[in-house]
Amino acid sequence: MQENLNKTTGGSASEHHDSDAAQLAALGYESEFRRDMSPWANFSLGFTYLSPVVGVYTLFAYALAQGGPPMIWSFFIVGLGQLLVALVFSEIVAQFPVAGGVYPWARRLWGRKYAWMTGWVYLMALLVTIASVSYGAGPYLSQVFGFEVSVNSTILCALVILVLSTIINFLGTKVLATAAVIGFAAEIIGALAVGFWLLITQRHHGLGILFDSFGAAQGNHSYLYAFAAAGLIGIFQYYGFEACGDVAEEVPNPGVLIPKAMRRTIYIGGAAATFVCLALVLSVADIPAVIAGKDVTPVDTLLNEAFGAFGAKIVLGIVLLSFLSCVMSLQAAASRLAYSYGRDDMIVGSRLLKKFSAARHIPPYALLLAAIVPALIVLGSKVSEDALTKIISFAAFGIYLGFQMVVFAALRARLKGWKPSGKYQLGKWGLPINIGALVYGVIAMINMCWPRTPDAPWYDNYIVLVSGVVVVGVGLVYMMIHRSYGHSDVPYDVAIPKENISYERKDMSITVDLQTETKQQ
Repeated sequence: MQENLNKTTGGSASEHHDSDAAQLAALGYESEFRRDMSPWANFSLGFTYLSPVVGVYTLFAYALAQGGPPMIWSFFIVGLGQLLVALVFSEIVAQFPVAGGVYPWARRLWGRKYAWMTGWVYLMALLVTIASVSYGAGPYLSQVFGFEVSVNSTILCALVILVLSTIINFLGTKVLATAAVIGFAAEIIGALAVGFWLLITQRHHGLGILFDSFGAAQGNHSYLYAFAAAGLIGIFQYYGFEACGDVAEEVPNPGVLIPKAMRRTIYIGGAAATFVCLALVLSVADIPAVIAGKDVTPVDTLLNEAFGAFGAKIVLGIVLLSFLSCVMSLQAAASRLAYSYGRDDMIVGSRLLKKFSAARHIPPYALLLAAIVPALIVLGSKVSEDALTKIISFAAFGIYLGFQMVVFAALRARLKGWKPSGKYQLGKWGLPINIGALVYGVIAMINMCWPRTPDAPWYDNYIVLVSGVVVVGVGLVYMMIHRSYGHSDVPYDVAIPKENISYERKDMSITVDLQTETKQQ
């Protein structure tokens, strides 16, 4: 790994180690992590978190039914928007390469209270997302082993996925990195193999159908309304790149390597997701049946037709590995965020969350939090599957909200004089890219919150918005009662130059002195 690092970034491994330690010390920390994660392992962590197979297979039927084949164009639109966000994050992580991602970034861009709320929203979203991906893997695991798909079997399978993922994370950074690379290789090879096989043996349409809605826009609304709903497949797809920065203290020379990994995640992950979706769209024989709701599982139908019962199980096994890799990466991100919270004494239980295993070089209690809370959410479906759906509705919105809180903090800091000083800089493009990232993120969140079930009760119709308000509201109450945000003096609000403030104060002092002298005379 050291030789590859030297070729990639120049300089010796010891030089990078000393530089990384000095930069982290300037940010207020002496890291206990080992920098064992190679550039490709860091990218693989982001890729498996983004997981094109998981995203496309989970939402393909919904997107095709809502908007027809043109829904595939949402991958390009959303990919561009999220690339802007990734570029903003790249500048931030290059200057502040601290474990935990959005919380320590927001702390240094804005301040303690704002950072606390940013971390709270994002941590809740991550824990819920771990539960939703684990639960989504349940039916696939049941099919692979021949179980009847039911609530009980799905819960059991989801818990098995959680246990396996937790074990991998507990084995340390090297094992996590190796598992991430294996997960990436399996997913990309599986996605390409399945996609090409479908195009060769099951293709029923030409590329022209990518501009044919097949009547999906019929009704009182324009096609834009249908496309926005179908476009959720793209919106739910393109996040995961931030996980590359969550493990910033486990990557050598993070200011150079992590921005590259973030961009690769967008490029390669987006291309893989688009290709998988294209292969599926062109291979669905009866698209009107999917739009009419007669075929609600077009992916299962396709796999069985293309590979037969036994072959379909092999493909499902690859899909299942993708789910496991995704949960594993999500847990790694959530545990590092919880650890960074604990290290700064920002939440109840910090004494445990900041504990570190010297043998494994991992935060064990933060990892347990990232396993136990999702497991409890999954078990909640036994009481009420509808309640689980309502909780999971917050997942993607919460992640986007956490993203945009950082993007907004970066824009505010720029306008107040912040000039990024890390090894990756956008230069004169920084401000327009930052504005574009914020505009995109706000539009995406509005699309996620938009009510689309007019016949449902208002709280179901606005479930995404309501769940977001509840999480933020609970966080505000917690902040007022516990005031954890003030328990640590670790550097905060350091991005904005303080010289401007001191000059302003000096000018005010001179003015006051002159006025006083004038009055005395």
